[in-house]
Amino acid sequence: MKRFVTVDGNEAAAHVAYAFTEVSAIFPITPSSPMAELVDIWSAHGRKNLFGDVVDVVEMQSEAGAAGALHGSLSVGALTTTFTASQGLLLMIPNMYKIAGELLPCVFHVSARALAAHALSIFGDHADVMACRQTGFALLASSNVQEVMDLACVAHLSTLSARVPFLHFFDGFRTSNEYQKIVPLDYAQMETLLDKPALEEFRKRGLNPERPVIKGTAQNPDIYFQGREVANPFYEAVPEIVEDYMNRLGQETGRRHGLFDYYGDPEAEEVVVAMGSVCDTIEGSVDYLAKQGHKVGLVKVRLYRPFSEEHFLRVLPATVRKIAVLDRTKEPGSPGEPLYLDVVKACRALHTDPQIVGGRYGLGSKDTTPAQIVAVYRNLKQATPRDRFTIGIIDDVSHSSLPAGEPLDITPEGTIGCKFWGLGSDGTVGANQEAVRIIGEHTDLFAQAYFFYDSKKSGGTTVSHLRFGKQPIKAPYLVDHPHYIACHNKAFVNNYDLLKGIRTGGIFVLNCPWEGEELAKNLPTETKRTLAEKNVKFYTIDAIAIAGNLGLGNRINMVMQAAFFTLAKVIPVEEALGFLKDSVEKLYGRKGQDIVAMNVAAIDQGAAAL
Repeated sequence: MKRFVTVDGNEAAAHVAYAFTEVSAIFPITPSSPMAELVDIWSAHGRKNLFGDVVDVVEMQSEAGAAGALHGSLSVGALTTTFTASQGLLLMIPNMYKIAGELLPCVFHVSARALAAHALSIFGDHADVMACRQTGFALLASSNVQEVMDLACVAHLSTLSARVPFLHFFDGFRTSNEYQKIVPLDYAQMETLLDKPALEEFRKRGLNPERPVIKGTAQNPDIYFQGREVANPFYEAVPEIVEDYMNRLGQETGRRHGLFDYYGDPEAEEVVVAMGSVCDTIEGSVDYLAKQGHKVGLVKVRLYRPFSEEHFLRVLPATVRKIAVLDRTKEPGSPGEPLYLDVVKACRALHTDPQIVGGRYGLGSKDTTPAQIVAVYRNLKQATPRDRFTIGIIDDVSHSSLPAGEPLDITPEGTIGCKFWGLGSDGTVGANQEAVRIIGEHTDLFAQAYFFYDSKKSGGTTVSHLRFGKQPIKAPYLVDHPHYIACHNKAFVNNYDLLKGIRTGGIFVLNCPWEGEELAKNLPTETKRTLAEKNVKFYTIDAIAIAGNLGLGNRINMVMQAAFFTLAKVIPVEEALGFLKDSVEKLYGRKGQDIVAMNVAAIDQGAAAL
């Protein structure tokens, strides 16, 4: 029987990284910080890695310091890992050139994040990793939390055998902070695949006064060029090494991954090429269009560097006439974004000469929906498809955007969508994380949770997007047709369109002290109209009063979570509340039994006070 866990992308990466790591040099940066924090916590509690040792975690004073410490640790033959993103990754670039030039195996796990350009953004796109594609690191992309677990393992295995350092990346916030129900890898599976001779060779190459070598020299024009070319055979071998580990891991787990994977009609004429979390959205869109009779497809890019043209062309349908390449970055002044240019070069070998256009999406975590992807395929249907387009925005300056139609719901039938409006630090996000774990690990249902924060974090607005269903959920975009909406702060009723997209017969729960005429007076007219027209079941609860009376202050999370389990009935109410009470002991037990008792009482009262 398969064992499932419900984790986010950061924890999936950290779980694998810890197994293969002896030294971790870290400096936290959003949204990669939880990876380093988890490794630090596990080390402090004595967790052992694959080699029976506790990982030595060293926190430096900057990312540049972490990269320097990592380089030094690798040089003496210790398996070393770091976790970073955005400007933090850019500070590591000088050391990345040295690590790659010296053929030192290691893995950087990167929750890909936007770079500060016209403004700072803490959210996700591929600007940071694209700035590293010239360093000599191999770049391996994961699309979802399960792939993060699997491909993190492939990265650690491949780097040892290839001697080429790896940058394993996944979309910041979207994948790094998204909870999914996945099948974990255990240490036995990882150890079975470990290249022990390569590990021994790496250790022998470590700096040692008893085995003196020269490295880090300065070279003149007579030999520097030759030295740069000497590494070519190592990079030429990388695709086959990665493919071999993907195949061997697939035999262990039953989950198959390729350097490039094709999804869609084998005789597709219109194909999209992309990498990262958008691939799951495109898969659903391909299925939607197939039901309408359209022959379309998707090429998912996993090993981005070294870019194997042979493997790419092998999966591309022979029938392809038009290709749209989606990049999650912007290179001002370039004739096209990076992935687009790579695909154009690769397709020069084709006799069919397909038409290739490029587009940008998802910068700064802009939501990318099925309707937008359908617009991309619709563009390819045109006699002259638009090039250099954007999706997800309305570009009223340079007019680059493709118009998207009405929102599409392409999640599997029976999937339940929920939205929770909360205030940063009120406990809403933490409670929803626990709820999705409860449902994911105590039932046969699949679960997904994504938490949208504004950049103010504590004190800012949070919106939790949860989905549950009997089939795997591949929907890395916001819930736009919720069955259940909860508003945990009464101030939001006049600031946001809380009920946007709610389904007919859905449920709305409002935390407020209002009753009767006062409630009618404070609810906006538009909200009342939606409640009536959609026949919404409307409940109120005064969670602030309950929490205050119990001594919990503004921590209303358990009150509102009890209300959710009572109304949504995703699992039987008594079971759900029992699991929730068990989780309280785990979450707050170290703070004393008084705190535990308060939260258990909050659960009981939350279920009864609707």
